[in-house]
Amino acid sequence: MASKFMRAAVLGAALLGCSALTAPSFAQDAKTITGGFDVGPGGFQGNFNPMAATSGFTWLSIYFEPLVTYDAGLSKFVPSLASSWEMSADQKTYTFKLVEETWHDGEAFDSADVKFTIELNKNPDAASVLGARLKAVASVETPDPRTVVVTLLAPDAAFLDSLTKVLILPEHAVSQIPAAELSKNAWWSTSPVGTGPFKFTKYETDRFVELAADEDYRDGRPRVDRLINRYFDSSAAAVAALRAGEIQFSYVETDDVPTFAADAAYKVIEGTSYVANYIGFNTEVALWKDLKVRQAVMHAIDRKAIIESLYKGAATEANCGFVVDRLVPEGIETFAYDPEKAKALLAEAGWAETNGDKPIVWLTYYTNPLAANVMAAIQAMLSQVGINVVPRAVDTATYNGIILAKTPKPEDFPLVYAGLGNGPDPSSINIGLNEKQIPPVGNNFLHIRVPELNAALDAALAETDDAKRDGRYQDVCKAMNAHLPWAPMWVTNRYGVASVKLKDFVWTPAPGGGPFDTDAEKWSLAE
Repeated sequence: MASKFMRAAVLGAALLGCSALTAPSFAQDAKTITGGFDVGPGGFQGNFNPMAATSGFTWLSIYFEPLVTYDAGLSKFVPSLASSWEMSADQKTYTFKLVEETWHDGEAFDSADVKFTIELNKNPDAASVLGARLKAVASVETPDPRTVVVTLLAPDAAFLDSLTKVLILPEHAVSQIPAAELSKNAWWSTSPVGTGPFKFTKYETDRFVELAADEDYRDGRPRVDRLINRYFDSSAAAVAALRAGEIQFSYVETDDVPTFAADAAYKVIEGTSYVANYIGFNTEVALWKDLKVRQAVMHAIDRKAIIESLYKGAATEANCGFVVDRLVPEGIETFAYDPEKAKALLAEAGWAETNGDKPIVWLTYYTNPLAANVMAAIQAMLSQVGINVVPRAVDTATYNGIILAKTPKPEDFPLVYAGLGNGPDPSSINIGLNEKQIPPVGNNFLHIRVPELNAALDAALAETDDAKRDGRYQDVCKAMNAHLPWAPMWVTNRYGVASVKLKDFVWTPAPGGGPFDTDAEKWSLAE
């Protein structure tokens, strides 16, 4: 979608030119870059364990690294800790050649670390959110220190995409911690060891994380001495710090874009979020069993009005989990705004008898002002047809604790407002929709069980013919559209703002905040 701010925006990844900073406890200098790298949709405070992270990968992948990653345009896979890779003719075996590198504590990185990391992510005791995505891995072999051979049970077209999120960990350090204690272990926030261009040096609780240049990084010593990730109570606080010159980069909300776009001291970076926002129905709650009720929710919401008035046009309506043209088949239901139809559907479903005007908790982890306004608008629209929802916004850690509890309480989250990445590889959506991904195996915390959708997702994941793959995901879209496991809302554009004094800075509005090839060792500040 074209933006009214296009003249000032730089689409996709940006190479920008940053001012000196003012960060907590530090003097201003040209050898330190400070940003709100973990503010907004890209992450949250305390997001240090990459096996538990669902966002913030832009920052995490500066000191940890995956085998492969995406290029900055999210268009292809590029090397990271794997210098090259080959896939067998039957698409079940991947052979990776590894770079020469050392861990930040001086120990050598080798194939044993890769084997350890993949197997740890598969270990249920480690509580990795990536475990379900690696279920196809049958074995990991290490014929020599620079070679890893991964064999799959069956072809998995999403395997490389999954590996972009598997940040490799040091066996010599992490293996000392019992897997069941890893999820909340202090190691992640006190002494983590990675292979990236910067190494972890300090975390001040709820204030900032500091990284220092790795003098021996394989692609050359970083141009600045330190990177600092500041934490803020809100995106508004981050924007204030950006305007004050205290930081050189931050995510921003749509409402903040015009001010920065009109200021020559900043560059606005714009791109699709690849995240489908949705109203999720907890299928363990009887209220949502009738498809007519879920259809009524869709028809009760004027999505076009919300997109135009609140998102300022910077979003695209979603009628399934995708909005990319090649993945959306023609002829699917578009759920036009029709409150009278919504009322009729609710009447047919007997809504007055099953719930009536009883308040329904509507849980979300989106705590920014824009999300609050969006939810208030939806709340008012649903109220007009007889559905009384009460928004409850909590921080991400609290949200995850509620939905992923060992014994979840459906009454605590009968309805959610959330988002799930749907690109650059559409397979990402599987973790939240497939019945096989119900926790603790995966992230289908709404306990969605739709046989037609399961079959479509399984077929898409198993499709090895690129020419047929888009059609498979169109079938996924059709199943979502017909059964409404979610009430899909939209895919928004995402914005970052950087000072023009930042040089060679790369940032992409990527799903989950990355990872992608940032070349952070090349970032610098103008004097």
